Amino acid sequence: MLKIGYFFKKRITFTLNISISARKTVILRLVKQNGYYSMNPKHKNDSIVIIPTYNEKENIEAIIRAVTGLEKGFDVLIIDDGSPDGTAQIVKNLMSDEFQDRLFLIERSGKLGLGTAYIRGFQWAIEQQYDYVIEMDADFSHNPADLPRLYAACHDEGYDVSVGSRYVTGVNVVNWPIGRVLMSYYASAYVRTVLGISLRDTTAGFVCYRRQVLEAIDLEHIRFKGYAFQIEMKYTALRLGFKVKEVPVIFVNRELGTSKMSGGIFGEALFGVMKLRLGKIRKKA
Repeated sequence: MLKIGYFFKKRITFTLNISISARKTVILRLVKQNGYYSMNPKHKNDSIVIIPTYNEKENIEAIIRAVTGLEKGFDVLIIDDGSPDGTAQIVKNLMSDEFQDRLFLIERSGKLGLGTAYIRGFQWAIEQQYDYVIEMDADFSHNPADLPRLYAACHDEGYDVSVGSRYVTGVNVVNWPIGRVLMSYYASAYVRTVLGISLRDTTAGFVCYRRQVLEAIDLEHIRFKGYAFQIEMKYTALRLGFKVKEVPVIFVNRELGTSKMSGGIFGEALFGVMKLRLGKIRKKA
């Protein structure tokens, strides 16, 4: 039995026990990434930003360039639900040229829901052994410049989940109709009350997860597809004992393209909260 340490700089964070027979040799290669060492040689960067898309041709190239242009390296995974406007083709063109090995695409047939898009992206990111997995919108409502702060909350401060929060320091929303601001704000208050949690922005879609969190959650049994998915993921992480931090951000309403928000999505979030409160949390076996 050989004990091998997994190092972050000079500090051992955990160990692996590997059985080695007399006839076999096991070689593990540590790769330095952003000043730290990883046992994953697949990718240069330790973080992946997942961006679901449907008809985002006006935004997609700009958001990819904004994310990949940051000083801290982030790879990008686009989950496209068969956009008829050619969003996926724009991504393919970028993949074949300057963004090889940093930009990835999963195409799906038809609009299958926000939650299922993220779950497919989470599963892919786990398979690829990314250490930090981030949800983000394509329409610049989430500022790419905030990505390093979400990453730092998990990587440097030791949190398991960091949430880009619109409401942790008041109401930080730009260009939303007042009706939508009130609906969103009081919906989060309703969720906090019913679920008994302290998060101010429960429906936020700008979130960074450590890979270990996603590995612990039984993703196949996440029930909701719309904005209730965001509530369910945060609530599940908290119930499983993971540490969550809200990082204040400013949310800006999209300028290009069409919003995907609908009454059905909001209704799922509103009524799904009671099901969450009364249901059982599944931890992956």
